[in-house]
Amino acid sequence: MLGRNTIIRLFFTIGDLVGGRAGRYEKELRSTREVAMDEMVAEAVGLGGNAVVGIDLDDKFIDQTSDMLMVSINGAAVVLA
Repeated sequence: MLGRNTIIRLFFTIGDLVGGRAGRYEKELRSTREVAMDEMVAEAVGLGGNAVVGIDLDDKFIDQTSDMLMVSINGAAVVLA
């Protein structure tokens, strides 16, 4: 029996193979990245910074049976004169 998440991933893979785009997936990923970026900026401001440099953004599925996506973003809060 295939779970809902397996079927969704199969369609994403098929779309990639034939040159299509997974619009729903891209929209969710974009939204999640924006939330992570906003949280990082708020943290930098809370530390007294007015800019963030050296940003590293990474995203991946937690495991093969879940539709949970992990987005990780790191950067250094700095004060620019």
